[in-house]
Amino acid sequence: MKSQQLLAVIAGCLGTAVALAQAPAAPLRQGPGVQAANDARYADTIAKCKVPPPRPAAGAAPAGPPPAPATVGNLTPREYTVTGIPGVIAAGAKWTTVWTTAGNNADGIVGTDDGGVLVAQNDKSQVVKIDKDGKETVVYRDTNTGGALSINTKGEVFLASRILNPAVVQLAPTRKVLANSINGDTLDCIGGVLNDITADSKGGVYFTMGGLFYANPQGVVTRYGENLRTNGVMLSPDEKRLYVTNQTQLVAFDVNADGSLANQRDFAPLEGGGGDGMAVDSVGRIYVTGAAGVHVIAVDGKHLGAIPTPRGPIATAIGGPDKKTLYVVVSIRKTDGRDAELISIPLQSQGFKGRAK
Repeated sequence: MKSQQLLAVIAGCLGTAVALAQAPAAPLRQGPGVQAANDARYADTIAKCKVPPPRPAAGAAPAGPPPAPATVGNLTPREYTVTGIPGVIAAGAKWTTVWTTAGNNADGIVGTDDGGVLVAQNDKSQVVKIDKDGKETVVYRDTNTGGALSINTKGEVFLASRILNPAVVQLAPTRKVLANSINGDTLDCIGGVLNDITADSKGGVYFTMGGLFYANPQGVVTRYGENLRTNGVMLSPDEKRLYVTNQTQLVAFDVNADGSLANQRDFAPLEGGGGDGMAVDSVGRIYVTGAAGVHVIAVDGKHLGAIPTPRGPIATAIGGPDKKTLYVVVSIRKTDGRDAELISIPLQSQGFKGRAK
């Protein structure tokens, strides 16, 4: 009897092994909706790089933006109390949920002149507009894993396409690729994710991809800065200064007439780290999302305070009909993926009307 039972167990195991061997392999992911580094063809692509992406040192964190703060994982909103910041926000102000979506489908937001918000949808490869009532309308399709937006002073709309062979793309008034290579290599060869962008009035675009880069109006890409692990990036209202996050610090550069950068320096601390999306207001204050909520930084680098959020924040923009509303995308990480919410809160300050965000 025991030998028969043993034979039955062995037969069952062999049957399971055969079934597993015959089971179809999980399909390899590629194409729109998939970020470059997660594409099945990524290894073959970077193998062709003249200058391959740097390999992280043993024990080092991977290239690209820092991991989202642990608070992003909370399914239940955290308690918060807004402390007033003179001229910026009233004590006790409350966040309101404007819109929700499933998946990695809310990032890189910008305000529109009519009080709406444009939202880049990574997974769906499209851009949607959310009006003041939370109604969603698709305005751009086939964005090839588009994940961040910027609108310059001329109204030109740019997007960060995160697909294999990522690119900085102009969506309006005409649709075209501004930049998709650096020194003869595809942008994949930089490594990391084409993360955030800010467009200047000359038709160029600054972008982050592990480090800091500028694509000039002719599409020529140049790298700037040292010892940077970047995420969010933003121009000052007069475009004479560029800000970029560097984990626990906000870093500033001076912008030269040709768009090149100089004089890198630490500008303001970001308590708790996790610096991500940015916006500026009419007097040049900088609003930076991070683990503590939305940091508010004065033009002289003084940290004025942080506006706490009910969930971990990602992207931010100042919009609304009078440009006195702060919008933030917050992420809800779940065991089977994540959802996103667009939330808003009233400001006493006003956004810079000369440019979106």
